Amino acid sequence: MWPQRSGMPGYGHPYVIHAAGLAQVQDHHKLFQAAQQQQQQQQAAAAAQQQQQQAQEELKNLEEKRRFLEENKTLSWQQAEPVRLAHEQQAAAAQQAQHYQQAQQQQQQQQQQAAAAAAATAAAAAAASSSSSSHQAAAAAAARPASPAHNLTAQDALSQAAQLELGQNPNALAIRRPFDPTAHDLEANFRLTRFADLKGRGCKVPQDVLLKLLEGLQDDQGQDEHNNHFLHVPIPRIGIGMDASITPLRHSGLSLVQTTDFFYPLVEDPYMQGKIACANVLSDLYAMGVTECDNMLMLLAVSTKMTEKERDVVVPLIMRGFKDCALEAGTTVTGGQTVMNPWCTIGGVATTICQPNEFIIPDSAVVGDVLVLTKPLGTQVALNAHQWLDQPERWNRIKLVVSEEDVRKAYQRAMDSMARLNRTASRLMHKYNAHAATDVTGFGLLGHAQALARNQKAEVGFVIHNLPVIAKMAAVGKACGNMFQLQQGNSAETSGGLLICLPREQAAAYCKDIQKVEGYQAWIIGIVEKGNRTARIIDKPRVIEVPAKEKEGELW
Repeated sequence: MWPQRSGMPGYGHPYVIHAAGLAQVQDHHKLFQAAQQQQQQQQAAAAAQQQQQQAQEELKNLEEKRRFLEENKTLSWQQAEPVRLAHEQQAAAAQQAQHYQQAQQQQQQQQQQAAAAAAATAAAAAAASSSSSSHQAAAAAAARPASPAHNLTAQDALSQAAQLELGQNPNALAIRRPFDPTAHDLEANFRLTRFADLKGRGCKVPQDVLLKLLEGLQDDQGQDEHNNHFLHVPIPRIGIGMDASITPLRHSGLSLVQTTDFFYPLVEDPYMQGKIACANVLSDLYAMGVTECDNMLMLLAVSTKMTEKERDVVVPLIMRGFKDCALEAGTTVTGGQTVMNPWCTIGGVATTICQPNEFIIPDSAVVGDVLVLTKPLGTQVALNAHQWLDQPERWNRIKLVVSEEDVRKAYQRAMDSMARLNRTASRLMHKYNAHAATDVTGFGLLGHAQALARNQKAEVGFVIHNLPVIAKMAAVGKACGNMFQLQQGNSAETSGGLLICLPREQAAAYCKDIQKVEGYQAWIIGIVEKGNRTARIIDKPRVIEVPAKEKEGELW
């Protein structure tokens, strides 16, 4: 018999000693593994910190080079592209280092909590077990590695940094440089606009033809119009010929508001093309006073003329631009359709569920109202002039009235305007009691003004006196032999502004408010008078150059 120590029954038994020895060996092994894992984490954190320092140093060198080149006026977008990439690498490295730092902080907290718990356990169990084994258990618990969810790899950190920058940054447009095909290993002469033969007004079915084609659908719809009621209040049903359809639902007086649109490439930057397409779809909701979109679908056609390399570069950028614009609008893209097609197309569907007070039926203009426009005209002229920089025979027709720098700036202004949401303009329509509105797109200012006038309940007519136009584009339009018919209101616009009928006493406040909130101008361009539901532009309208004065380093 092995002797027993007083107060510690069974301690001297050989099996107890053997089991205690095995437990001690296992605890030492766990301690060794935990220490090894902790050392690996520290090494990874040090590597991440070193990577961040290297990225900062590289960024510093590239910034110095960029400043030098800018001072000498020789900076090209090809030379500037590495600066952008270095910014992205630095952001990724910083994100990675931040995650490791968070993991270490959580591990330290766990160690402190485990040590405190172990100390309390050791004090309570002092009469029944050895204090040394308690300390070993506490040490093992303290050395336990952090949760695997925090052990991020470099690839995880890079992915999260990219998601943060590209998926959640509504100001990406403001810092984005022009698209450079060579930065994506494409040919320097790659042009997205070459993957469709028609654009602007040329891809629209003429308005008079369209109205005849839609007559059958209009007759079917008319039978059910205004048949829905909620609490004895009629709920309108509109659709054909309007910016969006409004369909009363069977439940609780709600309505389904829905629209769809798509078009062909207008700009060379695929990312911006995606943003413009999304903003254009949403504008139909905004024209109805609807400011919240519940869901979007994306409609995309990949051109059969694209090489695999061009497809793999261009299509993801288009989709990302569309998605980012949807996020900026407070909605998400949950599906859609992608097909092959001779021409590249991009568009979508926007859907929302509304109460009656959330939309404005565009039929209540009255004599004395004024017409307000929230974006300048001339986008089609600016986009074509930019393409003509590569076509000497066309450029020679306009170079006497505009410089290359003027054209490039007008092109940037057109892209900025088309990618900008009409959401603020739509929200303010409710505040200032708008009577009717539409968005100005492919049929031009006059075409959409006529469609809006045709829908009014009262016998009114629209008369337009002023035309706000992107700077220098009116002169370009004239130099082209009036081929765009800009001053006649027939020049196609894409993702243009809202044309709104407002009470005369509210219009100036509306324009002032939108500039205060958004930083962009709106203009009073005409009046609503007694008439026969038509619209016209006076013979010699006043052209308002936008912006009125050029500011160094500023777009508007």
